[in-house]
Amino acid sequence: MISVHTTLPPFHINNTPKLTLVGAGPGDPDLITVKGVKALESAAVILYDALANPALMGYASGAIKIYVGKRRGKHSFTQIEINQMIVKYALSQGHVVRLKGGDPFVFGRGFEEIEFVRNFNIETEVIPGISSATGVPGTMQIPATVRNISRSFWVITGVTSQNKLSHDIQYAARSSATIIILMGMKKLLEITNIYKSCGRENLPIAIIQNGTRNDQKQCYGTIANILSKVEKQSITNPAVIVIGEVVRKGRHFADEIPLPELNLQFN
Repeated sequence: MISVHTTLPPFHINNTPKLTLVGAGPGDPDLITVKGVKALESAAVILYDALANPALMGYASGAIKIYVGKRRGKHSFTQIEINQMIVKYALSQGHVVRLKGGDPFVFGRGFEEIEFVRNFNIETEVIPGISSATGVPGTMQIPATVRNISRSFWVITGVTSQNKLSHDIQYAARSSATIIILMGMKKLLEITNIYKSCGRENLPIAIIQNGTRNDQKQCYGTIANILSKVEKQSITNPAVIVIGEVVRKGRHFADEIPLPELNLQFN
């Protein structure tokens, strides 16, 4: 158990304190789970992130709703401030729902919050969500695995806490696995250079911005030309990057990257 140092004042417990981490899904508000909706309906306080669709607040008309940010380049609370807010409101209000985009345990720092809250003997629960890593490509009909094409997939963060490119991409570029990169648009040049250094310029790549939302944008290409396509179509964060032969299965891949003509003859 971690050592906790906090300046939180004592609070009067007027309800049973509880934290529920809820995955909001990749963006479309209909993609939250039924159990997640029930948690929102029973919440006294909701702390929600930038990537959680605001439409979900409609399920919690009686709750206190607090936006805690967590989007790159914009003001947000620090992680320790969020941890302390969870404890504060759990002890003073009862049931706190921490609503996080995607799945709270996939690059969501959900476990850090659970670990902190456990130190105060507060009940905790996790309600998984559809991760953007698989949900966003899935809605574009890009499978993570296809028999005889890709037998595994990696989900990698594009940047580390030191704002550097993850070393895992060096290994991923040599793999036949499908590679799914989150938070990687700022490092797209570095990513493509690594793949080029491995001789994989012709490998298909898809980038989907604001996946599953009404303002979704996407582009397809290859490692060799994706940078120019991204610039032309003004694709930016938040986006999911998918690299691998499975991208050819995508719903719109043939629209942007014509397949070779087939000379089919039938008797």
